[in-house]
Amino acid sequence: MNWFRYASPRNFERFAARATPWFGIASIVLIATGLVIGLAIAPADALQRDIYRIMFVHVPAAWMSMFIYLVMAAYSALHLAMNTRLSALMARALAPTGALFTAIALISGALWGKPTWGTWWVWDARLTSELILFFLYVGFLALHAAIDGARRADRACSVLALIGVVNIPIIYFSVQWWYTLHQGPSLGFGSGVSMTASMAWGIAVMSAGFWSYAIAISLARVRVVMRAADRVPAGDERPSRIEEHAA
Repeated sequence: MNWFRYASPRNFERFAARATPWFGIASIVLIATGLVIGLAIAPADALQRDIYRIMFVHVPAAWMSMFIYLVMAAYSALHLAMNTRLSALMARALAPTGALFTAIALISGALWGKPTWGTWWVWDARLTSELILFFLYVGFLALHAAIDGARRADRACSVLALIGVVNIPIIYFSVQWWYTLHQGPSLGFGSGVSMTASMAWGIAVMSAGFWSYAIAISLARVRVVMRAADRVPAGDERPSRIEEHAA
């Protein structure tokens, strides 16, 4: 398969149009299944009882908030290195979805923290770095809206996205580097967390559902961004070598 052909926005737009409904349907099925497992099938936790069920939304949302930012930063790096128009459009399309999952992680974490910690919020290392991630997403979108000229805006946002990557390992390793109220990893080797198969399956299925949703909504959004970009005179746009090859 010639993957270079999808570097062309026109070819990618056709691919996105075909793929979006399938990922959308998959997200509905997987999220519904994950909620059934998490809310009805998985047993209550020995210590936290039913309040732990927020984990089935909170943990996948937190994972997605970090993963989407890494993908957005990778597209930004590709745009800076190769001047690919599609990379900049994809980074812009991913940012709102990343901000959404970060907000879900913060809100669901607060709902879990009130009954377990006795407070909605603490300036914990994990929580604070996750909040910074939300500001990075919002800052990315605000910066692009504030700069005239698509090319200059894309380059400035790409630089911001790459600078913000340093926050991702801080989020992930914060519970190991500093004393923190936030518990350690819910899953993983050496996490020390024991859970039944239904609990693990609930998190896995919800994660797959969130993945499918992120892909579907990002593909749908990038098509809108492409059409909006095509209506604006692109005097400062030059095709990259990859896009010339794809065309």
